[in-house]
Amino acid sequence: MTRRIIYLNLVIVFMMMMFFSSCIPVLTTRDANKKVSATYNNLPSDTTNTGAINWKEFFTDPFLSALIDTALSNNQELNMMRQQVNITQNEIRARKGAYLPFVSPMVGVGVDKVGAYTLKGAGQEISTIKGSRISDPVGNFVLGAFATWEVDIWRKLRNARKSAIYRYLATIEGKNFMITNLVAEIANSYYELMALDNQLDVLKKNIEIQTNALAVIKLQKQAARVTELAVRRFEALVFNTRSRQYDIQQRIIEAENKINFLLGRYPQTIQRNSTTFNTFVPKTISAGVPSQLLINRTDIRRAEQELEAAKIDVKVARANFYPSLVIMGGVGFEAFKPQYLLQLPESLLFSVAGNLIAPLINRNALKAEYYSSNARQKQAVFNYERTILNGYIEVVNQVSNISNLQNSYDLKSQEVQALVKSVETAN
Repeated sequence: MTRRIIYLNLVIVFMMMMFFSSCIPVLTTRDANKKVSATYNNLPSDTTNTGAINWKEFFTDPFLSALIDTALSNNQELNMMRQQVNITQNEIRARKGAYLPFVSPMVGVGVDKVGAYTLKGAGQEISTIKGSRISDPVGNFVLGAFATWEVDIWRKLRNARKSAIYRYLATIEGKNFMITNLVAEIANSYYELMALDNQLDVLKKNIEIQTNALAVIKLQKQAARVTELAVRRFEALVFNTRSRQYDIQQRIIEAENKINFLLGRYPQTIQRNSTTFNTFVPKTISAGVPSQLLINRTDIRRAEQELEAAKIDVKVARANFYPSLVIMGGVGFEAFKPQYLLQLPESLLFSVAGNLIAPLINRNALKAEYYSSNARQKQAVFNYERTILNGYIEVVNQVSNISNLQNSYDLKSQEVQALVKSVETAN
């Protein structure tokens, strides 16, 4: 008889599962396109990739390394991101606890006074325990533990935990991407600051030369070799050059304060050795092949983790349409007097119950969440494809920029040599 009841219950559960699965709305899915070009457009490509080098090996300036180390410890935005990583890690712990039984201890004390002429009161008047009549009012003392457990039949709770894990990995990659941007921004501002120092030094030398030239022109005017107009025009040129040095000094202050902000500290002087800027030779940049973007770029890895989490969220939303099995139970002691509380078996109580709950009517909220999860999954696909495309374009732009800057630098060097020879000829 018991086996027949079990089989009947299994058939009912199977029929309910078939019914609810047939009522789930059908969605259109989209797979991410991970294909990238074999090579970068018109750029040399090989497996050597500068992106795999640690920043400490790439930036050898001791002042720059000290600035970056300070920023990695004090930058407020980076520290906020670290706390976000802790939040997602705690979310994994919460999701893991969701599919384990919830056990709650309970201690209760109460009193109950009923009317003497009621059915319960009349029974209480004639009730005796161990030869003594039950006193009025009646006390109630409870000591026990109660548990609730949702059986994860459709892996809804486990998938929710898996989704939380992917989001945790995505925040780690987001932290790494922020570190990359922070190091690059500090290095860019540091070299810009050194360039401004050298530009100001050249401008001061130029002011000195122009001042001496102005004195010569004034002497020529006294000798009637030039007119007053030539003197005034050259004097205006000197004033214009002098005014430019204050513009550069302001840009130096702003560059220093930008670095200080990234370092999470108030304005102060940035230590640097700008005299080595003209002799600085950057390391050769190797872009590698486009397929390495999927491995080396943290923003692409972050988008990939978020995509996996979004896919699992769709499964979780789909599982909400299926029945949920909740098992509840409790065990403990209950008596109307404290001295009877721990006496067995009279004071012992226990209960076990199982509930199969399924949404039947008004499932609009579940459908809305299901459609929203699918839309978020498509958003994650588009974001993943956009991140790959953006990484590819950034590499092409920067490598092309480096090549064009090198060509421009070579031509500028030839221009300087030609001007030096013209000065010698003029002298």
